[in-house]
Amino acid sequence: MVLKYIKEIIFTFITVIGTLGNMSVSVNYMFSCWGNPEKKSVHLILIHLAFTNIIILLTKGLPKTVAAFGLRNFLDAIGCKIIVYLGRVARGLSICTSSLLTVVQAIIISPRASRWSRLRPRSAWHILLFFLYFWILNALMSMNLIHSITSAGLNMSQLKNSNNYCYLMQESQEIKWIVLPLMILRDAVFQGAMGGASGYMVFLLHKHHQHVLYLQNSKLLYRTPPELRAAQSVLLLMLCFVFFYWTDCAFSLILSLFSRDNTLIANTQEFLALGYATFSPLVLIHRDGLLVECWYAQMEKLRKCHSHLNVQ
Repeated sequence: MVLKYIKEIIFTFITVIGTLGNMSVSVNYMFSCWGNPEKKSVHLILIHLAFTNIIILLTKGLPKTVAAFGLRNFLDAIGCKIIVYLGRVARGLSICTSSLLTVVQAIIISPRASRWSRLRPRSAWHILLFFLYFWILNALMSMNLIHSITSAGLNMSQLKNSNNYCYLMQESQEIKWIVLPLMILRDAVFQGAMGGASGYMVFLLHKHHQHVLYLQNSKLLYRTPPELRAAQSVLLLMLCFVFFYWTDCAFSLILSLFSRDNTLIANTQEFLALGYATFSPLVLIHRDGLLVECWYAQMEKLRKCHSHLNVQ
């Protein structure tokens, strides 16, 4: 019983910290001054990623947080369908958005003379079209959950597994063999693009590092361009994503094949499912100093407003 309460307290803490972190990241980029279209495109992707993370945290962590306060079976059948469906859609959106972020950042830091320069974002509308495609794709791929998810009120013999408030009923083999390959194909395509773009950025950053060493040996000063610093942050985000994604997959496979009733593995897998959504905004805040930047921006706005009032 004590371990159960500790688990629910940890889930509550992770949900609150992750949600606040993603809100801070999204608000900072919303109110920051956007410059060129390339910078604006990256900001839009980060805002969408933060919004996706918030959906994941609320759909997966919020029910457990509510359960920590003693409320059980608080969702009806419709509520369960919405919560689980949005959670599945948000997971797919997280993969697609992270891949898009890596590819766009790799294109931005590529040399102007390279063929990748033709793909540089000219307008934020191009990014919004990608978002629309991602939402439609993942919404359609998760439609099977609408018929399979129900609340805790049914006969337990009809149910396959549960997450304390909603249950997944047995699906037909035909639906499984349609949905599962599509999900695997989606993950493989987007993670392949993410891996290729990350490798290209590592190559460019290595060349930049060699150039910096040459200038230092020549006693010349050189400042790292902001787009390269942003690329380093994106690479750190992708390492965070890869770690949590594949660790979650490994634990899920172990749980389904060998240890269905292993509480420790099941709890670990649940925490890993929230890991990227929780830690990715903290990585951005720590790496780029977003909270300090946001604070200075707001103080500068207040100072200008105060000066304008004094002049009047």
